[in-house]
Amino acid sequence: MKNWGICILIFFGIWVNAYGQEQTERKLVQFSGFILNADSNITVPYVTLTNHSYQEQIFNANHQGFFSFVAHEGDTIRLSAVGYLSETLVVPKSADNSVTVKVSMKSHIIDLPVVTIYPWASIDEFNYDFMNLKIADDDYLIAQKNLSTESLMAMARDVPRNAAEIQNMDAVNRHIGLSNKVTNQRHSNALFSPLAWANFINQISQGNKSRKK
Repeated sequence: MKNWGICILIFFGIWVNAYGQEQTERKLVQFSGFILNADSNITVPYVTLTNHSYQEQIFNANHQGFFSFVAHEGDTIRLSAVGYLSETLVVPKSADNSVTVKVSMKSHIIDLPVVTIYPWASIDEFNYDFMNLKIADDDYLIAQKNLSTESLMAMARDVPRNAAEIQNMDAVNRHIGLSNKVTNQRHSNALFSPLAWANFINQISQGNKSRKK
């Protein structure tokens, strides 16, 4: 058991030494860039960048989609943001100590299932409303109620008249007024009525006959 433990420690030390030597040999660069929407070229803010090649270091882009941090050449960087597909890129080699890139991220569109919202908070409330349900009238009964005398009188009282209806009512009232005026003039002026003259002469002749008797 002791030999196995010693072997594991030796291999672990060799691995750590090799990993550290590899990280030391790789060049450090200032890795910067902008993150844009692939469809609209609008900046994607607050993207999370994770360096999978070096201790899972996490960095964040600002509200303008800009990021800048120190990384090794060849590091694998994973970009993730809400509403976008994750992207992975590798830090390229550079002649100087800085690398600037432009990254495009695609929108992640998810089709959600249809959700029907009901006005009942629980099954008990649904059962209560269902048991006390009032069946609505059909179209024929609704039309009868709308055309009833009470309904029509209420609508005539509450609904204002439009311009055409007011004009027609005014014309009808004027016509009735003129007709009544002409009729009253004909009946009130008996001098121009032949029937009135005949009745007057008849009354005179009837009076003369009664006096002779």
